[in-house]
Amino acid sequence: MIAYIMRRLLYAIPILIGVNIITFGLFFLVNTPDDMARMQLGVKRVTPEAIANWKQERGYDKPLLFNASAAGSGKLTQTIFFEKSLRMFVFDFGRADDGRDIAREIGLRMGPSLAVAVPSFLVGLFVYITFALVFAFFRATAIDFWGVVMCVAAMSISSMFYIIGGQYLIAKLWHLVPISGYSGGADAWRFVLLPAAVGVVAGFGGSTRLYRAFFLDEIGRDYVRTARAKGLPESVVLFRHVLKNAMIPILTGVVVAIPFLFMGGLITESFFGIPGLGSYTIDAINAQDFGVVRSMVFIGSLLYIAGLLLTDISYTLVDPRVRLS
Repeated sequence: MIAYIMRRLLYAIPILIGVNIITFGLFFLVNTPDDMARMQLGVKRVTPEAIANWKQERGYDKPLLFNASAAGSGKLTQTIFFEKSLRMFVFDFGRADDGRDIAREIGLRMGPSLAVAVPSFLVGLFVYITFALVFAFFRATAIDFWGVVMCVAAMSISSMFYIIGGQYLIAKLWHLVPISGYSGGADAWRFVLLPAAVGVVAGFGGSTRLYRAFFLDEIGRDYVRTARAKGLPESVVLFRHVLKNAMIPILTGVVVAIPFLFMGGLITESFFGIPGLGSYTIDAINAQDFGVVRSMVFIGSLLYIAGLLLTDISYTLVDPRVRLS
């Protein structure tokens, strides 16, 4: 088991380095520091002196990869690549354009993101699997048919509809929860309830239909026919045998999504005024704050790799045969 995990970790290191290099190329080779300065200062009537001052204030006045004028190790360390890219591996993200420390902002905003994402994730997972099992249990009946119709209809509706509709109906007309905003402490649930519920409803159609397909695929296996031949009730076959074996494909999507709970929801947090990482990223994109955007891209890639690693580990727990691969 330990050797299996170490092997997967070694696979992840070159992937993360490659993502870091590609990100650096997109931000500093394709979009040079001069281009960044012009976008921040305004393309028209910007002077070379203003561009030089902007680059110096933010540390973009150094060479990209190699500093020939520096001495010793400074030829590599006194470069944009080292200061803006390699330092991310020790979670040194620098400062945003407004002067605030990016790592500190990420730490502060992680809590609100988790407060919305974790309940939505856990409740949604329970709801999706439950309904998928019910539809599979009553397969080829009216319950299954109308359940699939409901899932397809839910998939066809944009998440924006659920957000705006929930705000108008539950918050504005019924005044059950605030329309937007966030407050810490014991009062936080009033601000988290609506966006979490919207997240569950928005993912209902696609996830439930997918899990139903997994269950139906398992129902046609030989071991299920053997269990029925032994006289086991259909409910026992479904909930004890089919559910367990269908968890392997379900884990593919579920475990990978766990690290992204830290990232929050871009659209949800923006519309509900949640000061989380999702709204932080959107605000940085709108303000063209490249330091924040670059940091969030790196964290996103790191979390995705962590999700894949967790998926591999969870496979070994559900099916030990995976360790041999």
